[in-house]
Amino acid sequence: MKASIIVFPGSNCDRDVKVALEQAKIKTTMTWHNDATLPKTDLVVLPGGFSYGDYLRCGSIASKSRIMKEVIKHSKQGRLVMGICNGFQILVESELLPGVLIRNINLKFICKTINVKILNNKTYFTKETIKNNVLKLPIAHNEGNYFASKDLINKLEDNEQIVIKYCDENGNINLESNPNGSLNNIAGIVNKSKNVFGLMPHPERASDIMLEGTDGSLIFNSLTNYARS
Repeated sequence: MKASIIVFPGSNCDRDVKVALEQAKIKTTMTWHNDATLPKTDLVVLPGGFSYGDYLRCGSIASKSRIMKEVIKHSKQGRLVMGICNGFQILVESELLPGVLIRNINLKFICKTINVKILNNKTYFTKETIKNNVLKLPIAHNEGNYFASKDLINKLEDNEQIVIKYCDENGNINLESNPNGSLNNIAGIVNKSKNVFGLMPHPERASDIMLEGTDGSLIFNSLTNYARS
């Protein structure tokens, strides 16, 4: 599998994602946001960071970058796209994923390790996980509060588009385990076709035993095994 990591002004997790992907035996190319074309690739990754300094709404300026036309075309062809943290924000601003990401409910930047529960392990991004498994992953964001209309939330639930939710260490999904106020404890979703995935936690920061553990590597290994199938 080949992956293209999009680098925006202000991206700061692009190199971390590159290391995590290459540990999963995925070949990577760094692609500048102002490039007109994507290299031949199976997966596009929009990394975390503060694209364009998070001016206006987070991800809104990056969503208008030149390369995003190619990313959107790539997704419409059924190919894989993953957005992590700021990448998730860019995906919703590009309307590749529904809903919005707004300020954390406590109006503060949150940087800590949290637990998430796998609700759908049948996506390209979660095949190596087990349904209802609890993963320990880091978060670092100021605007991670997922918001949508009640009707949209119901559709996401019914279509199994909600892939991960914030939970406690025992897998209980409750208000106490919700770090940012996201509706229904939503931490990550896919589109209807299940080929575009956005999540606020950072799996690349939990893909090595010397960091925050290896739970995040399950995401990247899922992609490798999908490519082999």
